[in-house]
Amino acid sequence: MMDQSPRKYNADETQAERARGLLAKHGMMRISELVAEGIAATTMSRLLTDGAVLRLSRGLYQLADAEIDTNHDLAEAAKRVPKGVVCLTSALAYHELTDQMPRKVWMAIGPKEWTPVEHGPRLRIVRMSDRLLQSDIETHIIENVSVSMFTIPRTLVDCFRHRKSVGLNVAVEALREALRQRKATPAAIAECARERGAWSLMAPYLETLTLDG
Repeated sequence: MMDQSPRKYNADETQAERARGLLAKHGMMRISELVAEGIAATTMSRLLTDGAVLRLSRGLYQLADAEIDTNHDLAEAAKRVPKGVVCLTSALAYHELTDQMPRKVWMAIGPKEWTPVEHGPRLRIVRMSDRLLQSDIETHIIENVSVSMFTIPRTLVDCFRHRKSVGLNVAVEALREALRQRKATPAAIAECARERGAWSLMAPYLETLTLDG
């Protein structure tokens, strides 16, 4: 969270310089965040015209020479949907538990959250209860952006719960890979499955894969 207290700037530092410095620090920023930092919208327009910054999507900016991560779309999606959590196939791909390359970023949001407008990376929205959105979350830093993502055990459980959307074969293979790569223990997966009401569904697969391993 950005500091909202009054700021003292170097009198010799221009708004354009401040904007570039902020973007270098935060990776990418929404126009509302830049304005809160004292940067005028006209300054961003000039930087855009000069080619110093890129407009990734409506109201979202990044330095033109910023180093682009392979998971750039996840960072951009996190800025576009601040209360969202990367989930399902997108989380599997980030953790290298699937060969599937999702064409959309899977994001979980609350039941009453607004549906993001399609600008920038295409999103696949999954609505979850507030209770489910407040647990099993970890933060990953991508291009200096904090990206909320479900843990590996929770992602595996959700893939089985949403198997009609993800594909049961994808869920089973991800479970196999998580165990093979030792990225999650059988005990941690089982505990999460019980807590999220998916144990009866996952138990046969987890027990078979554990025995096979």
